[in-house]
Amino acid sequence: MSRFNRARRRVPTSPVRSTGARTRTAQGGDGHLRDPRSELFLLAVTHIAGEDTFYERAERRDDRYARLVRTLAVEDPVWTGRLLTWLRGEAHLRTAALVGAAEFTAARLERQAPGHSRQVVDAVLQRADEPGEMLGHWTSVHGRALPKPVKRGVADAVRRLYDERALLAYDTPAHAFRFGDVLNLVHPSPAADRPWQGELFRHALDRRGKRDTAIPERLGMLRARDALARVPVAERRTLLTAPGAAERLRAAGMTWEALAGWLQGPMDARAWEAVIPSMGYMALLRNLRNFDEAGVDDEVAARVAERIADPDRVARSRQLPLRFYSAFNAAPSLRWGHALEKALGASLSGVPRLPGRTLVLVDTSSSMNEGFSRDGTLMRWDAAALFGIALGRRCERADVVSFSSARRTWNDPPRELVRPFVPAPGGSLLGDVRRWREGGWFLGGGTDTAPALRATFRGHDRVVVVTDEQAGHDAREVTDAVPARTPMYTWNLAGYAAGHAPSGQDRRHTFGGLTDQAFRMIPMIEAGRDAVWPWEDPGRTA
Repeated sequence: MSRFNRARRRVPTSPVRSTGARTRTAQGGDGHLRDPRSELFLLAVTHIAGEDTFYERAERRDDRYARLVRTLAVEDPVWTGRLLTWLRGEAHLRTAALVGAAEFTAARLERQAPGHSRQVVDAVLQRADEPGEMLGHWTSVHGRALPKPVKRGVADAVRRLYDERALLAYDTPAHAFRFGDVLNLVHPSPAADRPWQGELFRHALDRRGKRDTAIPERLGMLRARDALARVPVAERRTLLTAPGAAERLRAAGMTWEALAGWLQGPMDARAWEAVIPSMGYMALLRNLRNFDEAGVDDEVAARVAERIADPDRVARSRQLPLRFYSAFNAAPSLRWGHALEKALGASLSGVPRLPGRTLVLVDTSSSMNEGFSRDGTLMRWDAAALFGIALGRRCERADVVSFSSARRTWNDPPRELVRPFVPAPGGSLLGDVRRWREGGWFLGGGTDTAPALRATFRGHDRVVVVTDEQAGHDAREVTDAVPARTPMYTWNLAGYAAGHAPSGQDRRHTFGGLTDQAFRMIPMIEAGRDAVWPWEDPGRTA
């Protein structure tokens, strides 16, 4: 038998890599620094510009994000451009992508590095109000002068995005940069496959200049909206009950916000029922409570629920899973629950079914009890609970555990280190997450990750920790609390610089983001393949 000439199974790697350098976490635990690409990725997928986090002020966090983008824009422009494009597209993170594209361009201009910037600016602008947003951000941060890459990238986006519906929705006095301003600054030529776009551009300029000119014949939607605007206010509600009302609103590009302004009064059931057929997916999710409060007919509500639950619509909408949980919390009636459960399931369809025994630890320390949405309705631990329970439900056997230290002060001994959670048999994921929120599984206190692992690990096949990684001081590192032969996967939900464990190899891996893509990496790694960045081909072999 051969003793030495044997093929060895290579241990797979993952893209978020530690450098080997050590630091301290915000709670004084042993911290591991990551390379710039890894740090930027984890920060980008958790970053809300201008918002404080538990351990990092908004200004410092924004500066760190800008510094990392600017560094990598010069050192690795292809990778950085792909990250920013993915952020705006599949990750649905608008502000981080837009700000990142501006910093990317500024850094390359300073270094006189040609190429890439125009394409990156164009790629991150995916909605028709965003060319104006980009110019507003650029002029407020970098000055009034617009360099060629910004002008050309914005002009490319304008040709893709500006149409009649966009003009009606986004060309409003509330925006500092109206469509006409953007056109005056970047001078786009009309797209060759849009013969009406030249007339649209001229009309947008006339609107901005308040020139009273006739709407061109080719711009039928604008003419239909103009006709509705001329209807006396006292007669407008009557139109909503006339035959073909929904089609007339759709032909005029009437959004629900525009309809509310046109009626100059409350949105009652008839108003909602007339505009619901032309509402987009996200608008439906945001208005479930409004539908109930207005008394929308059950038959109409059933059609709304059918659209919400449709897996193809879920995929096209690119809504983050937390959107469905937020809508579930906001809607007062039960008629949306089943549809939202199906939609959430579709959005998490990539969460793998893992064989064997899995330990899922969900961080519910005080640093996780901070706003995770701009409106403050969701906490960071809401996201941790949602993804932790979702993974647990898909495992062959799973122990899902809430952990912290639950100390009142740092000098107190831990009161409750861990609390197991058992999903309701035959229950729903949304119901489980609500039970977690309302049933006392948020523990508070510090983040005693290593003791929690030692208290709960019982020969599991893998460990998943959903956390902000700011573990407290402990004599033994987090990574040593789990046997070296056992894979440990960290799902980072905060993007701080210090990690609680090394990452990238040796069965220790860190992921980030608010989609199911990270969990898809687990079976890939366990099958012996390297995990890749989410915008790369996940099917390639190691």
